[in-house]
Amino acid sequence: MNAIESNLKQAVRNAVEKAFSIEWSEEQVTIEIPKDKSHGDYATNIAMQLTRTLRTNPKMIAQQVVDHLDLAAAGIAKVEIAGPGFINFTMENDTLSSVIAKVLKEDEAYGSSSFGENQKVNVEFVSANPTGDLHPGHARGAATGDSVCRILRKAGYDVTAEYYVNDAGNQIRNMAVSLQARYLEQCGKDVVFPEDGYHGPDLIEIAKQIVAEEGMKYADTDPKESLGFFRQYGLKEELAKLKRDLAGFNVHFDVWTSEQSIYDRGLVKKALDTLIAQGNTYEAEGALWLKTTTFGDDKDRVLVKSDGSYTYLTPDIAYHLDKLDRGFDRLVNFFGADHHSYVTRLKAAIGALGYESDKLSVDIIQMARMIKDGEEFKLSKRSGKAVALRDLVEEAGADAVRYFFASRACDTQMDFDLDMATKQSNENPVYYAQYAHARMCSILRSAPSVTPQQQYSLLTHTKETALLKQINEFPNIIVEAAKSRAPHKVCNYIQRLAQMFHSFYADCKVLSEDAALTNERLALVQATRITLRNALDVIGVSAPEQM
Repeated sequence: MNAIESNLKQAVRNAVEKAFSIEWSEEQVTIEIPKDKSHGDYATNIAMQLTRTLRTNPKMIAQQVVDHLDLAAAGIAKVEIAGPGFINFTMENDTLSSVIAKVLKEDEAYGSSSFGENQKVNVEFVSANPTGDLHPGHARGAATGDSVCRILRKAGYDVTAEYYVNDAGNQIRNMAVSLQARYLEQCGKDVVFPEDGYHGPDLIEIAKQIVAEEGMKYADTDPKESLGFFRQYGLKEELAKLKRDLAGFNVHFDVWTSEQSIYDRGLVKKALDTLIAQGNTYEAEGALWLKTTTFGDDKDRVLVKSDGSYTYLTPDIAYHLDKLDRGFDRLVNFFGADHHSYVTRLKAAIGALGYESDKLSVDIIQMARMIKDGEEFKLSKRSGKAVALRDLVEEAGADAVRYFFASRACDTQMDFDLDMATKQSNENPVYYAQYAHARMCSILRSAPSVTPQQQYSLLTHTKETALLKQINEFPNIIVEAAKSRAPHKVCNYIQRLAQMFHSFYADCKVLSEDAALTNERLALVQATRITLRNALDVIGVSAPEQM
């Protein structure tokens, strides 16, 4: 919470306790910025909140609160009661402008807080099968997940970004068989391509690479004997490509966990032993079942089939137990839209392991329709006709792609208009925001250096006041976005900040013959620039100094 709102909350709480001799916490006090500027700088609805407790007319309650307010302690210049009992505050000018010194001092740290109390949070996202190129659905998950990690870190959480490599299932075998077929084609062999194989051009390129390195070595060997080679080679190359593409998208992971390693380290057996010891399994029809209905699922789930093989759920339980054993306080997963029904059973499994189910939070990433020239791109990894993430980045740039995906709540459908993302005009929201930053840099380059002040008493224009309040809001926005894992709240903030700066710049001449006013306005521009840069950074978007 920013210092101004914190002081206001404390002043209101103290006034309530003095006026009515009741205890009231600061968390119960709501402070908002009125949409109508004539209603002051900040407002509270505390009188309406207290109506049920005090059984008194809210206007009378508001008057009592106002009578007991310590205006000086909170930096309040004027108080008014409006409507049914809203209390509107107009702040002392020095109170609002004090944020400038704070921003200039903290610089890159501005917006950071200790809200998260260093809780250890594991955030797993993307986790696409390494069987081909990342497509726009993965890109949306990458932009959202990485932005959430950045926001949580800014809010004071200890965050580990993790990628779960699905390298133990049938899809990897299909990739290996497909790569083997492409290799044999390169060797001049007649091959019947696997019916459920992967047709992407990437496997052709990998096959050519194998021929260049190994020659015809595997052309006449038993396919069953050489399949392991193609599996390992293809997996290595596909993973390396994934990492390159994600790095080019400004997305980085702290941990890459192999599904195969979950089996190799005996973690599946450990998870099953834990569930059995907790008394949350039973045998029926020759299979081992998990009592997920005990923990909110609509039916119990099979862990071990009658043939002794594991279901899809079993290694996932082992993986999540491993994360919990690593000491994380919270687990956050970002799943694709096709995993919606899987969330309940996975949370139930967490409960069955002996943990609170709420330790796991799952957010669903909806698919995005890709639009260019008014037509939709069709996405299909197996057909090889998918639009690859690297193609999007090459055409629109990583900044635009990330911003567009981060600007919408991840659980909503969206159209990604590639034509709009490449526009260099104010219609393009990322261009609009980055241009605002570049304009600030241009002003500061053409001006004398800023001399920091303790007070900025000359910044009294309504456009200056609006900009100061918006800068003050940034720490609040970070906390709100962290609590709801919602990068789009930061994007909304960025658009408002950029709009307020452009409006300020149009009405307030920054460089003038008044040296004192020029210095204060330059300081305001610098504080706005730092805030905008920091906001762009938490969604992984650059802040260019020239455009």
